[in-house]
Amino acid sequence: MLIEFSVTNFRSIRERQTLSLVSDSGREMQQTNTVSVLEDKLDLLRSAAIYGANAAGKSNLIKALQAMKNIILASAQGQRGLDLPITPYLFDEHVTQPTEFEVSIVVQQVRYQYGFIATRRQILEEWLIAYPKGRPQAWIDRRFVPEKDRYQWENSEKLSGPQHIWQSATRPNALFLSTAIQLNSLQLQPIFDWFQSTLQIITTDRLSVDATIRTYGEGEAKAKLVRFLQAADFAINDVIVERSKPYEYSYFTSRRVEPSIRMLAEQPLQQTEEIYSVKTLHRGTSGELFPLAIEEESEGTQKFFALAGPWLNAIQQGNVVVVDEMNEHLHPNLVRFLVQTIHNPALHEQPTQLIFTTHETSILSQEVFRRDQIWFTEKDEFNATRLYPLSDFSPRKGVENLEKNYLQGRYGALPYFREITTAFDGAEP
Repeated sequence: MLIEFSVTNFRSIRERQTLSLVSDSGREMQQTNTVSVLEDKLDLLRSAAIYGANAAGKSNLIKALQAMKNIILASAQGQRGLDLPITPYLFDEHVTQPTEFEVSIVVQQVRYQYGFIATRRQILEEWLIAYPKGRPQAWIDRRFVPEKDRYQWENSEKLSGPQHIWQSATRPNALFLSTAIQLNSLQLQPIFDWFQSTLQIITTDRLSVDATIRTYGEGEAKAKLVRFLQAADFAINDVIVERSKPYEYSYFTSRRVEPSIRMLAEQPLQQTEEIYSVKTLHRGTSGELFPLAIEEESEGTQKFFALAGPWLNAIQQGNVVVVDEMNEHLHPNLVRFLVQTIHNPALHEQPTQLIFTTHETSILSQEVFRRDQIWFTEKDEFNATRLYPLSDFSPRKGVENLEKNYLQGRYGALPYFREITTAFDGAEP
């Protein structure tokens, strides 16, 4: 589970910003909206909702977490000479400064604090502190020393394995964590697995119906998918999935074609994944079921269908699901439904967490969230993002109308509009 995530100098994020999922001392909705870990010594929130105006930096916080994950996974693939996916804050001297990422997580009832500092070309620092018995143990301590043009390493007595071999194999643009995993470090595997499998980041441009069908396309898994769709009030009685394999080879044998072009056309295609054709079944006036291609469904139905797979996975596996613009194409009640599935511990085989950005204010309510689950982003005069919690305003428990107060500007994080005449008459802003 995620305890907190911090990022410094990434896109619109200038100074260090931290999203914390540690619950405060409030006792509301403890059984549903919080979960105890580390032998009940730490209470974490099951969800966090992030509000803010357009271009206030909500998505950049998600992109920062995605960048951290991508760097960890790419480092394990042995890619050389590639720039790291880092874009610093551009509007002052930060453009020449490195970017910092750090997470605190709980994996298999052990707390870990892992982070690194990097430019596009190089990892400058990397650290991992483990708390296997509640006390800190430094497992990774790596720093680049410019004066000596080399790395300084602090070997850990608590990290088993050939550390010197792992260190010498770690490229300047790669992480020691990922390199050690490549070289069979079992002790570091749980941290890497958390980023690879447990942390699931969903953005609108990456949503795919295929991702749902791969896991929930047949048998009891498909039946579970259909029940989930029906629980969300979609009139879908069943799902038909047809699979086909792409052509493995493409031969162009016409003698009229230039030989050099024909040679290129005769190369084997590299695509190996199956192609899916998905149809939903709806009951007609006569009681008979009629198929409808998923592409013919509404955009909201398609988005919910694509979300269903990751959602069901999260509930079963205890994932940390991060969704950008979760309200897009979805009715407010559907957004509430998805949040409540995360808050309902009876549905979970493993504790699950949800972090999402949204403009949907109808769920900005003390009936849905605890006060410590709401976060806001806004930009300062230099277009730098600030992330802050609702709890900074000490709203009264069960009394304040959070949606009304937010829309009235009491918590900030709203767009500011000028008079329309000012925008068009050439006056100074």
